[in-house]
Amino acid sequence: MIRGKERFITQLYMGVDFTFIQISFFIAWFVRFYLINDEQLGAYLPRSSYFLWNLVYSISYLLVAFVIGLYAPKRRLKFAREVTKIFQAHLFSMFILLSILFIVKTIDISRIFLVLYFTIGIMVAVIYRFIVKQSLRNLRRKGYNRQFVLILGAGSIGKRYMQNLLQHPEYGLEVLGFLDDNRTEYDLDVEIRKKVLGSIDILTRILSERIVDEVVVALPLTAFPKYQQIIFICEKAGIRVSIVPDFYDILPASPHFEKFGDLPIINVRDVPLDDFVNGILKRAFDIGFSLVAIILTSPILVFIAIGVKLTSPGSVLFKQERVGLNRRTFYMYKFRSMKFMPESASNTEWTVEDDPRRTKFGTFLRKTSLDELPQFFNVLKGDMSVVGPRPERPFFVDQFKDEIPKYMVKHQVSPGITGWAQVCGLRGDTSIRKRIDHDIYYIENWTLLFDMKIIWKTVVKGFMNKNAY
Repeated sequence: MIRGKERFITQLYMGVDFTFIQISFFIAWFVRFYLINDEQLGAYLPRSSYFLWNLVYSISYLLVAFVIGLYAPKRRLKFAREVTKIFQAHLFSMFILLSILFIVKTIDISRIFLVLYFTIGIMVAVIYRFIVKQSLRNLRRKGYNRQFVLILGAGSIGKRYMQNLLQHPEYGLEVLGFLDDNRTEYDLDVEIRKKVLGSIDILTRILSERIVDEVVVALPLTAFPKYQQIIFICEKAGIRVSIVPDFYDILPASPHFEKFGDLPIINVRDVPLDDFVNGILKRAFDIGFSLVAIILTSPILVFIAIGVKLTSPGSVLFKQERVGLNRRTFYMYKFRSMKFMPESASNTEWTVEDDPRRTKFGTFLRKTSLDELPQFFNVLKGDMSVVGPRPERPFFVDQFKDEIPKYMVKHQVSPGITGWAQVCGLRGDTSIRKRIDHDIYYIENWTLLFDMKIIWKTVVKGFMNKNAY
């Protein structure tokens, strides 16, 4: 059992992290100065200086990781979120190290070593934490390291909560029982009826007589006057309290609390990219990836530009108004794949199969998605992201927002060149509703690792689109 030893577990994690950073340091040192050794070794700092800066990096990492919550309990945290926090901790620690090196004017340090140190550190941390997480989940499935939950409310909310726990044995949470004042009014299942221990009035006695790790309040709104006393009793006993709101079924997504002055506000949709740090990380990734993509594809860009110019009269690039972040419009760039037409027609008409407006070269560009390459310049401008929901024309946005209630949610993040819906096959002439469902899933579950997964799937599945006309 690890119950009551959370502080020790945090210290243990910090100690293990420190140890693995030292392992990463020695691996990076060995690779740089023994496997990639060159004759300029003497021009770098002595080994003792590297040890000193390694210590600075290690301490910075532990402090940053603690501040961003990497050592907080994460029994129910998705591993992708944990990976994002690991990356954030290493990134900020490297910024701190580079800033100190700049301030003290220490420049004779191997850049290759720093890159290896940073990369290996992230890889080692992700691998060992994945092994630990999977090991703990396997142990919990077998009944070890369990935590006991007492549910207040045996109605539909409490029942739903217990069902969720049963579907996730890897969390290691076991329902100790239910307390409910109105249990005789419910049509209770036999399984739940057996677990009802009594009324809420015996909460103090239950907490003193049994091992309870968490109390979950799953009462209807009519029982709201009891909440304050329940929380008081639980905190007096040192027990964590969670509340499942009675209106959970009308919320469009997983809510989270924000502070507005001294008032707690429930935000009905958790958007990870609203977090400042996440936004900075995504923007930095977008800029770096777009610059590399433009440089690598520059010969292709020149070839396509010449091809468009030679095969039909008109401009090489085609710009079209689209709706982006926060419903603001911008002009999205593409290589022109159609004959010249009035802007009013291009903004209000779908492209159809065997569309007579397409040029032969344009048909090839659309089928291979090569007409989308100029959008990397949109990313550099900040109008778009590499990954995100695909932007649509204002005419169709006005149409879809009335037909599909959640359609406008996609505009809470920057639109992308590729997205979760697209790599799942929802491109071109496919269901708009399914596309929006995938877009909302991406918005609520964003991580940098998720972006990389989508980019990888885009590359692996290829750029050919059978639904592109």
